[in-house]
Amino acid sequence: MTAPTVSSLRVNGATLHYEVRGRGPLVLLIPGGTGGAASFDGIAEDLADDGYTVVGYDPRGMSRSTLDDPDAEQHVAEHADDALRILDLLSPDEPALVFGASSGAIVALHLLTAHPERIARVVTHEPPVVEVLPDAAEHRALVARVQDTFRAQGLMPAMAVFAAGLKKHGDTKERDTKGGDTAEPEAGPELPPRAAARAEQTMADLPYFVGRIVPGFMSYAPDIRRLEGLSDRLVIAGGQDSRGELPHRSAAFLAERLGTELQHFPGGHVGLTTHPAEFGELLRKAFRS
Repeated sequence: MTAPTVSSLRVNGATLHYEVRGRGPLVLLIPGGTGGAASFDGIAEDLADDGYTVVGYDPRGMSRSTLDDPDAEQHVAEHADDALRILDLLSPDEPALVFGASSGAIVALHLLTAHPERIARVVTHEPPVVEVLPDAAEHRALVARVQDTFRAQGLMPAMAVFAAGLKKHGDTKERDTKGGDTAEPEAGPELPPRAAARAEQTMADLPYFVGRIVPGFMSYAPDIRRLEGLSDRLVIAGGQDSRGELPHRSAAFLAERLGTELQHFPGGHVGLTTHPAEFGELLRKAFRS
C-alpha cells in the first residue's frame, strides 16, 4: 500500500489529522463510529488508482484529531464545517465527491444541505437519522438510557444498552457501534501491528463516542425538504446483511421519504471493513452514476 501524505488542519476548536492519496477530482471520506482515516485503508488505494485525490481524516476528538476543550459538546453542524474546511483547502474551485459512513453519513447529509454548491455527489451508508422514523421517541429514550448507564455504571454497560437498541427486532445477538459482536472474540492469530493499533485506538475512543457523539448525532433531524431538492446528487445505501437493524431502518425510511431507491452494499453496517473490495467497487459506481 502506498503511504498517504499526512497533514493537519486547524479548525474552530480542534486540529484535524488528514491523509491524502492520488491525484484527480477530490473524494472526501468521512468515517463513522470510532473510525478515523485508517478505516478507509481497504478502499482508499483503489480510489486513488482510479484517478481521484482521496482524503480521509480523523473527526475532531477522535484518534489524532485533538480538541482544544476535551469536554466540549459535539454537534453535527460543527463536524460538517470541519469537512467543509478540508474541501475548501484541497478543492477550492471544484465540487467534491463525498462518502460518509454511519455517523459520518449524518455529517455528509448536513454538508450537502448546508453547502450544496461544494458537492458533486454524496454517498451515505446507513446514517442513523432516527429522528425520521415514526418511532423516534423510542430511540430518544434509548439514547437517554445509554447516557444514564454510562454515567452510573461506565462504558461497557452503556455499550451493552446501546447494542441492544441497535439490533434487529427479535435478534438476540448484541452488536457494537461498529456493527460487530460485543462478546469477547474467540482466540485466534495475533493481529498484525497496524490492525492491533487500530483496535487499541478504537477502544480508547469509545468513551468519547458514547458520551459525546451518540447524544449529539442521534438527536439530529435532517432537513427533508431541502434534501428533496438535492436528491439527484444523493445516494443512500444500506448493508445487505443489516436489514432490520436501526441504522438500516433509518436509511431505508429516509430514502423512502425522499422518493429514492435504497442502494444495497455488501456486508452489514461495517461492510466497508468486512467486504472492502466489493464495497469499494460499488462506491466507485455510485460516484460515476
